[in-house]
Amino acid sequence: FGGWKLYQSQVSVPIIELTGDAQAQPAYSSSIPRFRCDGREYCSQMTSRAEAEFFTRNCPNSKMDGDGDGVPCENDSRF
Repeated sequence: FGGWKLYQSQVSVPIIELTGDAQAQPAYSSSIPRFRCDGREYCSQMTSRAEAEFFTRNCPNSKMDGDGDGVPCENDSRF
């Protein structure tokens, strides 16, 4: 125990300061939607499967789930 006290008194502890760039920021904010309904209806207009799923669930008149099984753009080889 005495050796530890001596060690602590002789070793300096580095001080870390956050700069403006390093301040904690949330990695992902769930309150900001990644996609929005903008009138697109077809698989050819989508850029990802996630986008197609969003449109199928949330946007009226989407025509991406032809068989009604809940999986959009099943035959689109891009995804």
